[in-house]
Amino acid sequence: MKPLLLILDDWEGRIQASSCWSRLRDLTEIKFLKEPIRDIDPVQLEQVEFLMAIRERTALNKELFKKLPNLKLVLQTGGHAYHIDTSVAQEKNILIALGRRVKAPLVSVPELTFAFALGLIHKVPQASKAMHGGQWPLFTGRMLSKHRLGILGLGRHGSKVAHIASTAFGMEVVAWDRTGNSNGANSEYRKLPLEELLSTSDVVSIHLRLSKESTGLLNEERLKSMKPGAILINTSRGAIVDENALVDVLMNGPLAGAGLDVFVQEPLPADSRLRKLDNVILTPHIGWTVEEVFEEFAQIACTQLIEFLNGTLAKSELLS
Repeated sequence: MKPLLLILDDWEGRIQASSCWSRLRDLTEIKFLKEPIRDIDPVQLEQVEFLMAIRERTALNKELFKKLPNLKLVLQTGGHAYHIDTSVAQEKNILIALGRRVKAPLVSVPELTFAFALGLIHKVPQASKAMHGGQWPLFTGRMLSKHRLGILGLGRHGSKVAHIASTAFGMEVVAWDRTGNSNGANSEYRKLPLEELLSTSDVVSIHLRLSKESTGLLNEERLKSMKPGAILINTSRGAIVDENALVDVLMNGPLAGAGLDVFVQEPLPADSRLRKLDNVILTPHIGWTVEEVFEEFAQIACTQLIEFLNGTLAKSELLS
């Protein structure tokens, strides 16, 4: 009997639609799940040797690992494992293969960043709502050109956003990250202390990894110190921003608006005060949910599983 690969949370059906699964036809049995794994027959779970997780949609914790006694490998889409109890996985000798090869989000996340920026400074949501209501609104917007973009986290996503901002829109780009505020010899963009970046940037875009240090980084004091009329964009992790304080500065200043794709609690509660503000663009964590990303996730997972079965999966692919 062929080993079983269980693919979790393929809600959109885009993983199943990939052409890559034909490569595994003779090697594994494949089952795609849209329903919660807790609803699956425990006897069937005992047969699972390989698991593909779609980002952090399902918590892979001690309770779940206990139901998967023969699990050998988790194919984790994306380059993180926030939702995996790695200590239990290690104890049970379960390998975690990360999707560090993925490239498509390096385009999709920056694209969404500028969708937010352009929508906010040109007041597109307010104008569209008024037009659909039969009005001809008199709105005055601004341009991105010649304004300052402050980037928090000049990593893979932040660097791409910086490049687009400077070359396509003619923005002045400054940055801050946890590596320090000094300008390196090869640094293309000027680094500033966090407080100076916040108080002088017209647009602030967050591209930090979630960590103990970044959680709550933009607290009430820092949000209130931002430049009057500035906009804040967060396509990274919701917990980096104090959401209650954010609502206050959006209602009372200094912020003019915000574009948010991520939240402390997801899905965003129906009674969240953010939903009541007309100067905020809200999206349900869609920065990575594009067809090209799902296809790349599937292709990487197929390749990693074949390499695992052949004994050629590199240690660099694994969570250490």
